[in-house]
Amino acid sequence: MANQLILDLALPPPTYAREDFVLADGNREALAWIDRWPDWPAPALSLNGPSGCGKTHLGRIWAARSHAVVMEGSDLVGNSVADLTDLAAATPAILIEEAQRAPERGLFHLYNLMRERGGFLLLISPEPPARWSIALPDLASRLRAAPAVSVSPPDDELLGSIILKQLADRQLHAGAGVVQYLVSHMERSAEAARHVVAALDRRALTERREIDRRLAADVLADLAGAS
Repeated sequence: MANQLILDLALPPPTYAREDFVLADGNREALAWIDRWPDWPAPALSLNGPSGCGKTHLGRIWAARSHAVVMEGSDLVGNSVADLTDLAAATPAILIEEAQRAPERGLFHLYNLMRERGGFLLLISPEPPARWSIALPDLASRLRAAPAVSVSPPDDELLGSIILKQLADRQLHAGAGVVQYLVSHMERSAEAARHVVAALDRRALTERREIDRRLAADVLADLAGAS
C-alpha cells in the first residue's frame, strides 16, 4: 500500500523562479552568464551539463528575463525558412532545449535570422556544440564561436541544500542524519530531490511516522524498486 501511494504521488510542476535557484560552485559561472545577458559576445550561448544539473532552471530564469519563446530542438523539424522568419520576427529571444536534436539547416537559418535582428538564442544540451556531430560547416563554425558554459551535477553541499529547501517548503522536519543519508544514497539531481521529499511527506503522513533515517531508507528502496 505504501509503495502504491508513492507511485501514485502527483507532484506539482517544478518552479523555476530565480529565488528558488540554489547557487553553488558548479553553477556559479553559468548563472553569471545568464545575468550578463544581453551583454553576450555572440547571438547565442550554449548551456550544457548532465540531466538534473539545473541547466533547465537556469534557462527558465533567462527566458523570464528575456521574454524568450521556449521550445525543443525537435520543434524545428519541418519548419520552412518562412516559418523561421516569422518565429524570429515574433520574439527577441529563443530558448531551445535539447538543441542538439534540432535540424542543422533549421538551426543555421534561425541563428542567422536572430543575429540579423539583434536577437538571442540560448541552446541547452547535454554536451557543448563542439562535441555535436555537425555536418554543416557554417553551422559548426557559428556555434563553436559562441560561448559555451557547463553546469556540474550537484555536489553534496548543493544537494543537501536542495533537500533542506524542499523540506522547508513543505514545512517538514527531518530527524538527525536524514539529509546526509539521502545525499549519500539518492540520485544526484534536483528533480530526484523533489520526488524523494514528496515521497517522504506522503509516507510519513499515511503511516504516521517521523521522518527519520529508517523512513528515508524505506522510501529510497521503494522508489528504486519502482524505477
